[in-house]
Amino acid sequence: MVSAACPACGTLVLLGEAYCEQCGHGLGAVGCTSCGTPAVGADGYCENCGMLQPSGRDHVEIELEVGAGVSDRGLRHSRNEDAMALTAVSTAANTAVVGVVCDGVSTSPRPEEASETAADTALAALAKQLEEGADPETATREAVRLAAEAVAALAEPGEDAPACTYVSAVAGGRQVTIGWVGDSRAYWLGSGSEVLTGDDATPGTHLLTAWLGADAGEVVPHIRTFTPDGPGVVLLCSDGLWGYHPEPAALAAVALNATPRAAAQRLVRLALEAGGHDNVTVLVIPFGQGEQAETTVVFPKEQQ
Repeated sequence: MVSAACPACGTLVLLGEAYCEQCGHGLGAVGCTSCGTPAVGADGYCENCGMLQPSGRDHVEIELEVGAGVSDRGLRHSRNEDAMALTAVSTAANTAVVGVVCDGVSTSPRPEEASETAADTALAALAKQLEEGADPETATREAVRLAAEAVAALAEPGEDAPACTYVSAVAGGRQVTIGWVGDSRAYWLGSGSEVLTGDDATPGTHLLTAWLGADAGEVVPHIRTFTPDGPGVVLLCSDGLWGYHPEPAALAAVALNATPRAAAQRLVRLALEAGGHDNVTVLVIPFGQGEQAETTVVFPKEQQ
């Protein structure tokens, strides 16, 4: 592969890269999401590897000062059924970073609608609850309740119910609060990297035992509050990533020491290079403990 030096930091980058993974500097050209070369024809196909390039929701990136996310259709699916949402909320105690990832259940109708509805509903509910003074665990329970109701309302007579999984994080002060239903995961990457969630699935399979949807029965979220020992990253992801790379240490090796956006891009690319058989969605939320015990970015800042 052809490489060149990043004009901002001098690190070697592959031709076609959109951002330098070392410093986050924008490199201009957006290459093929599969092989990285910039030879993408007007018909949307890569002239090097032949892969059809994503459009619209097929490939989505979020970048805020407090974190970043990437969601990709993958190499086998015809559409992206994952969804993500990210924001920062000012509370009386601190600034909390709120992220949500939902994975539409492919065997249900309109899974992409279910995941997007759940993610958007939950993010709005979490922000509102936190702004009004609710603690993160209470806010998470209410967000899951409202998201479950919104997804259930999508069901139409005579058809199976749209469905999705759910995982969220509220990172602020000295703690991170995780809520989940299904098999989308949260990880802590840093000192003592670990999986923060437990899959609602039959052991050894991807057969869900809990989800959001009209046919889900009573939805009772799992909630865990975690106090990190030091700075690191909260990672939310769909099984399109952890299905290939479930080990926290392996994910940390790829995600740390990069900007949030570059880290998210690296992780998505890792899944695509492993086969990309599923949609893959990643949210990266840097977390640290400053003097005021507020969330701080521990990644190097991007150069403009």
